Amino acid sequence: MLEWVQMLKVTQVRALPNYRISVRYEDGVEGEVDLSTYVGKGVFVPLSSPAFFETVHVSPHGSIAWDEDIELCPDSIYLELTGKKPEDLFTL
Repeated sequence: MLEWVQMLKVTQVRALPNYRISVRYEDGVEGEVDLSTYVGKGVFVPLSSPAFFETVHVSPHGSIAWDEDIELCPDSIYLELTGKKPEDLFTL
């Protein structure tokens, strides 16, 4: 069974050109993520609108969100930014 080692909370997020976002975590990790491969697909169709894409914000529970239907898992973005593996954040 996997257990949480830490809660990875986003403290700041902002939209950048070309469907990229800048993200900062409470532990100081920060960077940019390219979301262009997701835009226009499935639940991410609304992100095709640049005005909607720019509404990105930190949700009350520390994830990356646009509305109640579109949120990104902060863990997966953290792993992408740091190059860490899930087992680095979770224990058995």
